[in-house]
Amino acid sequence: MKRVHVYVSGRVQGVFFRAECERVARSLGLAGFVRNLPDGRVEAAFEGLDADVDAAVAWCGHGPAMASVDACEATTEPPAAESGFRIR
Repeated sequence: MKRVHVYVSGRVQGVFFRAECERVARSLGLAGFVRNLPDGRVEAAFEGLDADVDAAVAWCGHGPAMASVDACEATTEPPAAESGFRIR
């Protein structure tokens, strides 16, 4: 089990990034959250099996079709024992 916190920048708001991120995370059985930040970035945290968390982080590197990701900063954190994935 691991947890990764990501900040995604570029054209990532108004392109269904959060909704698609939630769909991806739930399909992988991950816990955590995704939300828009006031500075235009998207913040997300994924918690679950290593390979599934890695897949979600990799997805954030490109996002949905209408997104244009400039950067995806990822930091590994101790698991927080969250349950479920939600849009904040």
